[in-house]
Parts: sequence; C-alpha cells; structure tokens
Amino acid sequence: MLDVTVIEDPAAAEISLDPIRARLLAELVEPASAAMLAAKVGLARQKVNYHLKALERHGLIELFGERRKGSVTERLMRATAASYVISPLALAEVQPDPARFRDQFSARWLLAVAARLVRDAGALITGAAKSRKRLATFALDGEVRFASAADRAAFVEELTRGVSALVGKYHSESAEGGREHRLVIAVHPAVKAEAAGPRPTREPTEAPSTAVEK
Repeated sequence: MLDVTVIEDPAAAEISLDPIRARLLAELVEPASAAMLAAKVGLARQKVNYHLKALERHGLIELFGERRKGSVTERLMRATAASYVISPLALAEVQPDPARFRDQFSARWLLAVAARLVRDAGALITGAAKSRKRLATFALDGEVRFASAADRAAFVEELTRGVSALVGKYHSESAEGGREHRLVIAVHPAVKAEAAGPRPTREPTEAPSTAVEK
C-alpha cells in the first residue's frame, strides 16, 4: 500500500468523492471483507459489495487475499493507498493554469501553482511506475514565525535574491544531457488544525512552505 497516490481519472475522482465510498476507502486501510465492512458502516453486505466493485474497477482498492468462512469464500480487499489526492487532470478543461496570470503575492496564484505541482507530481509518479524507474524528487517543509509584516517582506526579498543566485549558478541552458527541473517555493500563513479539517493518519504535514519539484 502506498502512503499517498494521485487520482487522475475523472471517473475515479467521482467515485472517491461519494461519501459512502470514501468511508469504505478509509476503512480499507486495513484489509476487510464486505461482511466486515457492512457491520462497520451499517449497510447490507450486498450494498457494500456493489460499492467495492466500483472502487476496485477504478483501481482504488485491490484484492488482498481470500479466506474460507464456513461454506463461503470471502474476498479481503484493501485500499491501494492510505490517502488520495485528486489531480487537476480530473477537471482537465477547467484546471488552473499559472501561466494565465502571475502575481507572486496572490493567494489564488499560489493555489494555481500548487495545483500544477499536484498534477505534475502525479504524472511523474505514474510515468515512473510504468517504466519501473525511481523518481528523483526533493521537498522542504517547515514553519517560520515572523515578528512583523516588515520582517516577512524582508525575508521574501532575501529569499528571492538567494534563490535567484543559486539558479544563476547552477542553471545551464545548453548542457548536453541536462534535464529541466521546476522549482516551487511558497510562503503562506500556517493553517490551524481545526480549520484544516481531519488530519491524515500517516505522516501529517502541518504547513507546507517550500518545495522543489523534479
């Protein structure tokens, strides 16, 4: 089971957003049969089976094993990931495009950049899995507490100068065999836990602040 995976298919995204199926996905972090799930979610086993087949058809759950229970063979299913992120590719016609406008101080532009990062990371992960190759990535995540708005502005200015200097030092326009990498750096107010909603069960991230996308 993966810690997190990206849903790119619109039909799979629709399936995952159904409240009952989302509940089943959450329960299937641990392998379970339709009968076991029926008792947990308060639905008839046949109804649970119907939802499980839809989730399996779209690759959101997989067969973990089988077991005999009396004269019946039960299928044990498990989610393919502990958590899921829906890629903007699932809304291809209306996905955000940071190139449409550029405002480094706009929260909406930050959202468009973050959406592109999710889209690109998902595509890279899918491609790497198909080619059975490792994907080289790097990310930084942390928090900084500013004493004032002036300090925040000074930090951003110094950060911009420092990163620009690094890019100028290492960027090679004509390097033979070189590969372009996208650099994304973000600074935003930390979101309080109660405003962020339910926390993920594995390796939570409190406040994404910087990331390098490869």
